[in-house]
Amino acid sequence: MKVAIIGGSGKMGQWFARFLLEEDEDVVLIGRSQAKLEEAKNQLNVSITTNIEDAKLADAVIISVPVDHFEEIVKQLSPHTHSDQVILDITSVKVLPVEAMHRHIKKGKVLGTHPVFGPGARSLANQNFVLTPTNEQEARLAEKIRKYLETRKAKVRLMTPNEHDDMMAVILGLAHFIAIASADSLVSFKRLKDMEAVGGITYKVLLTLVESVISEDPELYASLQMNLPQLPEFQQRFQKSCRDWADLVKQRDRQEFVRRMKAIRSRLEANNPDFGKSYDNMYKITEGL
Repeated sequence: MKVAIIGGSGKMGQWFARFLLEEDEDVVLIGRSQAKLEEAKNQLNVSITTNIEDAKLADAVIISVPVDHFEEIVKQLSPHTHSDQVILDITSVKVLPVEAMHRHIKKGKVLGTHPVFGPGARSLANQNFVLTPTNEQEARLAEKIRKYLETRKAKVRLMTPNEHDDMMAVILGLAHFIAIASADSLVSFKRLKDMEAVGGITYKVLLTLVESVISEDPELYASLQMNLPQLPEFQQRFQKSCRDWADLVKQRDRQEFVRRMKAIRSRLEANNPDFGKSYDNMYKITEGL
C-alpha cells in the first residue's frame, strides 16, 4: 500500500512514516519546505515531494498539519483524491477538521483520528488512539482501522468529534494550561536551579510536566488552546479552584482544607480502583530522571 503523509516532515508525520516503513508500506512525504523534507529523507530514506497533487497516487493519505492550516490544505488536496482512497487526519482537535473534510473532499473515504501520544512514543503498544466516525461508511472504516491498531496493541476508542473535543479540553487543553501557568510561576523564582537540586519527587514530576510542554512548539500549543471550544469553561473552573484553595490557605482554615481534600480523594477513589497506586507510580515515572 502506498501512503502519502501531508505534513510529513513534522514530528508526528515522521513518526507515522517510520512506523509505516517498518510495516513494509510505501511512504511518500508531502510538505512545503524542501529543506525540511530533505532532512526527513536523509533520516528515513523515504520519497518526498512538495507537490500535493502527488497525493492522487496514494492508496491512503494522512493529513498531519496544524489545525489552523487544516482547511487550506484540505482545499488544495480535494481535487487530487479518488473514490478508492482513504483520507485520515491526525490532528488533536476533531470537530473542525472533520467538518472541513466533509465540506471539501467529495471523493474518497474520510475519517477523523487522533493518536493521543507524542512523537516520543516507541511504538503503538499501550498507546491511546481515538477514531471519530460520523456515518455508516466511516463507522465501517473505523472498525477496520480499530482491528489494525489493536492487533498492534494500541488502545482504541470510538466517539463522536464533539465527544472527543469535550474530553480533550481537559486531557490536553487543561493539562497544558496548568503546565504553562506553572512554568510561568516557576521562572519567577531566583533560585530555580537550587530548587531542582534539592526537590522531592512531587516537584520533580511537576518540573518534568512543565519542561515537557514548554520545550515543544509554542505555535502548536497556541493552536490547540484556541481551537478546543470547551477549554475556556474548564480554565475558568480551574482558576476558581485556585482562588478558593488560596483563600483557605490565606485564612488558615485547616478544617475546611482537610474536609475538601478528603472529599476529593473519595471521588477520585470511586472513579479509579487503582487510585492508591498513584504515589508509587509517581516514583516509577522519575526513576530514569
